Amino acid sequence: MLKWVYIFWPSFATAIIGEAVFFAFINPQELYLMGKPVYWSPLAIYSTGFLMFWGLTALTAWAMLFFLKPADEINRPIESRPGAARERPQS
Repeated sequence: MLKWVYIFWPSFATAIIGEAVFFAFINPQELYLMGKPVYWSPLAIYSTGFLMFWGLTALTAWAMLFFLKPADEINRPIESRPGAARERPQS
């Protein structure tokens, strides 16, 4: 459970900052998607933008935690890994 807190709480905070900086310079009524103007309400654009920022920053936080695993956790023998008993073929 704590792992998810490490991922989603910092990504939530950085999504707020990213959203504020992005929409401080970009008017949501002037956005274009695939060459056509976006006719959504400003609230829908802000919400979608926030969720996209949150998803992107959550992905980067998850990647950081994934790549910070200690080497012995990644390289330990197969027999000592969780679920290894289920992976062995029956003789």
